[in-house]
Amino acid sequence: MTTILEIKDLHKRFKKVSAVNGVSFAIKQGTCFGLLGPNGAGKTTTIEMIEGITEPTSGEILYKGISQNPAFKDEAGIQFQSTALMDFLTVIEVLELFAGFYKNPQDINTLVERCYLSEFLHQPAAKLSGGQRQRVLLAIALINNPEIIFLDEPTTGLDPQSRRNFWHLINDIKKSGKTIVLTTHYMDEAQSLCDELVIVDKGKIIAQGSPKNLLKEHFGISYICLRDGDLSPEHLEKFEQVETKSDEIILVSKHLEQSLQELINCGANLSSLQIRNPTLDDLFLKITGHSLRE
Repeated sequence: MTTILEIKDLHKRFKKVSAVNGVSFAIKQGTCFGLLGPNGAGKTTTIEMIEGITEPTSGEILYKGISQNPAFKDEAGIQFQSTALMDFLTVIEVLELFAGFYKNPQDINTLVERCYLSEFLHQPAAKLSGGQRQRVLLAIALINNPEIIFLDEPTTGLDPQSRRNFWHLINDIKKSGKTIVLTTHYMDEAQSLCDELVIVDKGKIIAQGSPKNLLKEHFGISYICLRDGDLSPEHLEKFEQVETKSDEIILVSKHLEQSLQELINCGANLSSLQIRNPTLDDLFLKITGHSLRE
């Protein structure tokens, strides 16, 4: 698979603050690449340097193997964290306005269908809900038919259903062969959408790889969750690692079937039993010592 974008030893300093400190990664064409981390980790600064909005202090950015490739401006689409729309224009008028900025824009009807805009196409932008607004902004990012699309925390502030609907759109775009660069602080979003990802904290990469490989590398366990009181205290010592959270007992098991059999032998109440595999949230907590959302 061809590398479409490569970042080499990227640094950015603001006076005495190092926002980005030696970040390097490569993105394969046709994949969804995630850049994860808490607020202030350096995600947006990294993306802004790649997009040409912010000048790097040092480092190299290669698009299709070429540094400062002039083709990047024509072949990239960007959905910023916050974009002001002309509230007095309808959605169709906004799309026509942005289409006029390009020599060969995508067909607007195609964008309307792809981003599910038809039901509010003639509404003023000022009256859109959060999810509707994000779909319009995605259509704007796609309007020049880009090869690589940057989505900077596109689902922040959306309700769960709107987030899931937006994930569906992103997967559809990836299936069409586009490359997507996604920044997010939602680990479930990254785990669902990304083929490869880097996790950044305090301007540095602390983990890099596919979600599946990262979890396999750092964990070989399952979490067995029971309601507090469903397993008597004298039986807890039979298990290698036990965690407690409010009214829940969590057994950390390297051998799931063996642990389940042990619970049966102990006469545990299994009516509340839940089995959970480690997530990227667990990974972030393990390698940083704090949760992503703190």
